[in-house]
Formats: sequence, structure tokens, C-alpha cells
Amino acid sequence: MPEQLALIRETVRQARTPKAKPRTWRGAALAEGLPVARVVVDKGVLHLDRYFDYAVPKELDEAAQPGVRVRVRFGAGARNVRGGRREGGGLIDGFIVERCAESDYAGPLAALAQVVSPEPVLDEELLGLARAVADRYAGSLADVLQLAVPPRHARAESRPSPDPAPPPPAPDPATWQRYRRGAEFVASLAAGGAPRAVWTALPGPQWADEIALAVQATLASGRGALVVVPAGRPAARVDAALRERLGAGRHALLTADAGQERRYREWLAVRRGAVHAVVGTRAAMFAPVRDLGLVVVWDDGDSSHADDNAPFPQVREVLELRAARDKCAFLLGSWSCTVEAAQLVESGWAAPLVADREQVRGAAPLVRTVGDGDLARDGAARAARLPTLAWQAAREGLKHGPVLVQVPRRGYVPRLACERCREPARCRHCAGPLEARDDGGLSCAWCGRGEASWHCQECGGFRLRAQVVGARRTAEELGRAFPAVPVRTSGREQVLDTVGAAPALVVSTPGAEPVAEGGYAAALLLDGWAMLGRPDLRAGEDALRRWIGAAALVRDQGAGGTVVVVAEPTLRPVQALVRWDPVGHAVRELAERAELGFPPVSRMAAVTGPRDALTEFLRGVELPPDAEILGPVPTAVTEPGRPRRPGDAPPGGEHAERALVRVPPGSGAALARALKTAQAARMARGAGQQAVVRVRIDPADIG
Repeated sequence: MPEQLALIRETVRQARTPKAKPRTWRGAALAEGLPVARVVVDKGVLHLDRYFDYAVPKELDEAAQPGVRVRVRFGAGARNVRGGRREGGGLIDGFIVERCAESDYAGPLAALAQVVSPEPVLDEELLGLARAVADRYAGSLADVLQLAVPPRHARAESRPSPDPAPPPPAPDPATWQRYRRGAEFVASLAAGGAPRAVWTALPGPQWADEIALAVQATLASGRGALVVVPAGRPAARVDAALRERLGAGRHALLTADAGQERRYREWLAVRRGAVHAVVGTRAAMFAPVRDLGLVVVWDDGDSSHADDNAPFPQVREVLELRAARDKCAFLLGSWSCTVEAAQLVESGWAAPLVADREQVRGAAPLVRTVGDGDLARDGAARAARLPTLAWQAAREGLKHGPVLVQVPRRGYVPRLACERCREPARCRHCAGPLEARDDGGLSCAWCGRGEASWHCQECGGFRLRAQVVGARRTAEELGRAFPAVPVRTSGREQVLDTVGAAPALVVSTPGAEPVAEGGYAAALLLDGWAMLGRPDLRAGEDALRRWIGAAALVRDQGAGGTVVVVAEPTLRPVQALVRWDPVGHAVRELAERAELGFPPVSRMAAVTGPRDALTEFLRGVELPPDAEILGPVPTAVTEPGRPRRPGDAPPGGEHAERALVRVPPGSGAALARALKTAQAARMARGAGQQAVVRVRIDPADIG
């Protein structure tokens, strides 16, 4: 309340104060026409999330156009902060967003120090999108612009972009006819329509070509298209499909692997209008495609779609914003189906694009299960961790081609426990989990110390068992079981893109499965309980998505493709895999979350910080009347996706806690606005320097 009253008083004072002509301290000559530049500075703190006015020197008049990068003096040497405040000092980067004839600030304005480049990189459309994303996620505009505009590369900027190619011809719907209303969707794109759809793709490699076909139909209408995928490998597949359909030079590939110069050169080609189609990873969601007609997101449940930098935007949500703002088509595709995708269909915002059940059964492999009861009766499974059914499926599959083995963890033996009481084995120094090294010794996964004389603190036992066996250990065991068959691994250290059609065992962690030529003959999905047993709201959904992602690479039932999943067959995600019904699973999950008030039916924000600072923050924030605070409770997370380790400094102190703030549908914008206002006021008082309180809208992990 005091901050709001101060803001009101300042607004009234400025309204009564006569506006002075822009001038600089030293009386330098100014631009004659529009002598004031409104600048957004690269200062990503909430209480400075506004524009600042600078005088435009006469010599910079021509170059200082809206959208260009500039350097300005900000702080002690720049008395243009409205209200007369002085913040820091020195030269910082920024963007000109507008040229004006006069300033609201009556005092002397600091002059622009430098126009870094005359290339306009921030247009009105991108600025509006960045502001909308910042408001939705309770973040600052400067932080969003850091994600949206890539770093400058002078050599790439100096090179001209090619002339735009003429629109391609409208394509034949081809494989889109496999889906109900699929051909109509493509025809609408070619006719300049803006359909919105949630697409459950049939298993197989055709998904990339189907996306390329939708892009071609959009380009044929004279509009642009944007495709965002979770990683570089699927981006390469869509890139290859677009080159095959459109030819070279008609689209841009925006991925981090391309390098700074090439990525900036491709981005500039899009910005200048030379290229009208883009495929890329997460940051490409902000690509400045002209006359945008279609946005596509593939596999929206992948965690890579959520940015790890503030304000943590999610690709699906940003592309929904773009579809609404630009009135363009929207396509969300995946082999699986997230709860958020099911909600889009249920709300009527998007239509479903699915195949008939007969088509699904014909394209999917045969799925068989091995449950706890089967493992208890299976002597081979107890001895070798490979159930008899899985062993038989692998042996039969190797007669016809490669066999995929999915394990939930990388490494050798990532987690160990006491054989007698099942108590997790932990380091004596930091309480971190012990794991087995390749040489047979033990070491801590957190501090790296070796452990030569471990014994259980609970029962005194000296024998260990594996809680989860890693990819390298699994590959070693399979190599002994099938000595004449080559074994290859794919994981964080070395991710394979493709494998040949020759018989081989391919051991992979989830998400790193290579594509096999002609498809895998069989797939073994081991240790399903490790993914289903995670204490997370999305555990079942994520497990099903990872299983379907691996099973979609297997040949169909007609070609003998078989999938064996080692998990309790009565569980809902396992049943959904057997029936190949991810949509039904997502619909049931959505109904349950609606009853309990869980996201995405409700909107949530996670507020994390030291106990005292968090309590003070929650006491001062003016939440919407329908908001509900859950907690605070002690938290074990300091960064998105990374568990807290002993020795880590929690946000602001040793006693970190987290509170969840929940609001019903329709109050999400009010919640974000209230939290942003409170955080800005806290930073303005300097409280954020003593104890950090983090705010995250729509957290990926709520427990």
C-alpha cells in the first residue's frame, strides 16, 4: 500500500509539472525532429522494469532508430530516472523502443552514449510479445528480451540476407489423411485459415514430414511458419524434411549447436523477411517470423521446453500467446498427450487430430507387461534383472534387427541400498547417495569422496544392492547374456542419432533413443517403477510419454514389433501404453486434477526463500481474493530441475521454505501481477540483497 500511494503521488506530481524541452547536462546539440529516445535497458530487476528517456545527440540522429541496440549511461551519471532517483552507474546495453518529441521528466536528460548497430532487431511485434510473456510470468521485460534477441555478431550482421523465395505450391495432404480431419486441417492452412489443433501422431518417423507438409501449406498461402522442438536431434529431422519438401534456403534452423555467428545470421534472415519458415529449439519460440500463419510445438511435455532462466517461460504457453496475438494457426503435436493438451481440446480452444482405433492398432507395436508378481516367480529375473519374457523378446527380435533397451538412469549403478533393510546408502561426509564406479569402488555422487568401508547405519549390514541399475551396467549385463551381439549405448556422454538395421542391442536413457533404420524389432522398457515412483504430480504422465516415445520407434505389429514394459500392469499409465491410448490417460488425469484443484485447471505460483523473508513477503503481497496459500514447507530445491545437495546455499539462507499460491481459472493474470508488484517493491527497498525470494509462475515441479 505505501508503494502504491507513493506511485500515485509521483504520477500526480509529474502531471502538474510542466514538461521541459530535452537537454543534456553539457548542452550538446540534439536531434532536431525527435530529440528523445525511449530505451529499455538491460537491467533485469523488477523495480526498474520500465522505459527510460535519453537525449539523442545530433550526430546519432540517423542511426538511433526504434529497434536498434544502444549503450547508455545508467545510474549516478544519468539523471534521467523518473522521480530523480540515482541507481548504480556505468554504461549498459539497451534497445530504443520509441523516438519522442518530449520527455515526461522535467530535468536534464543523459545523452545516448553509442548506437551499437544500426540494424533494427526489436520491432513493435516482438516487443509486445516480450511484454506479454514478462507479465504472464511475473518477470521483467529485460530478462525476456535476453531470451528473445540473440547476441550480436558483427560479421553476420554485415552480410546481406538472400532475397525471399516465392511461395511454394500447395501440397497434397498425403499422410495427413490418416487422421480424422487431417486433410481439412492442411487445406485450411493452404487457404489462409487459422485452425487450432492438438495432434496425436501415429508411431513412426513420419511425424517430421507431416510437420513439413503443414509448413509448406502455410507458406503456399503467403504466410510464415514457426516450428519449435525440444532438442537438436528432432530439429535436424524436421530440417531435413523441410529441405526435401521446399529445397535449400527456404527456412532457417535456430539451435544452440549452430554457433553464435550462424545462428545470428539465420535469425537476421528471418527478421529481415528473407526467410518465412523457422525450425528450432526453445529460444526459437520468439523468432520474429513475418506474417506468421502457423506455430507448431512438438512434444510439449518434454522438460526442455521450459526455460531455465527467469522468468522461466514455457514454449507451449508462449506459442499459445502468439497464436492468439497474431490470429494464426496453432498445432501441438506429440506421440503422447499432456494434460495441458487435453485441456485445450476440452475447453474448445483447439480441435483433436487423431487417427481411428483401427489405424492406431495397425501402426503400433504389440505391448506386453511384466509385473511384480511375474518378477517374484521368475528366477532368471531375480538373478539377472532381465525377466524371461523380456529375454525371449530380445532374443527373437535380434533375429530380425536391432533391439532397444530403455533404462531410466545413466551411469553404472547410480543408486545403492542396503541389501538387508533397503535403506539408501549415503556418504558419511555429506549424506549424498553412494554409487558404484566402473572399477567396482564406491563414491559419493555429490562430493565425490570415495567410500572404502561402508556399513548400514540402520541395521549394520555390509552388503549392498542396486536400487536402479544404470545404462552402462545394463549394457555390460546384456553383453554377457548375448555375447555374439554388439551392444551400443546412448546417453548424456554420447547420444547416438541413428543405428543401422543390423542386429544389435541399443541401451539408452529416456529421450536419447536413436532412430533405427527400418525401426526396432523389439524394445525393452526396464525398471518402470523408477519412473512411476517419483514423488511428482506428473510422474505417470512423464513415464507414459517416455515409454511411448521409445515404443514409437519400434516396428508395427504386422512387422513383428514387440515392446516389453517391466512395470505393474494394473497401473493406469501401463494400461494406457498397452492400449496405446495417451489421450484417454490425459483426459482421466485432467478430470482428477479438476476435482482436486491441481494445475492446469488452477494456476499456481511457487515462492521460495528463507523462512523469515518468505513470511514477510507473503504477508505484504496483495493476492487476489480467491487465492489460496499452501504451506510454507521446507524445500529441497534451489534451482529448477536440480535437487538440493548438502553444501548448496538455499535461496537466501540455510532454512529455505516454499509456499504454493493457487488461484482458480481467470485469476492467473491477477496473481502474476500481485507477485510482481510485491517483488518489485521488495527489491526497491533493498530487501532482496539480504535474502533472496524467488517467484516462479506455473512451476514444473510441485511435488
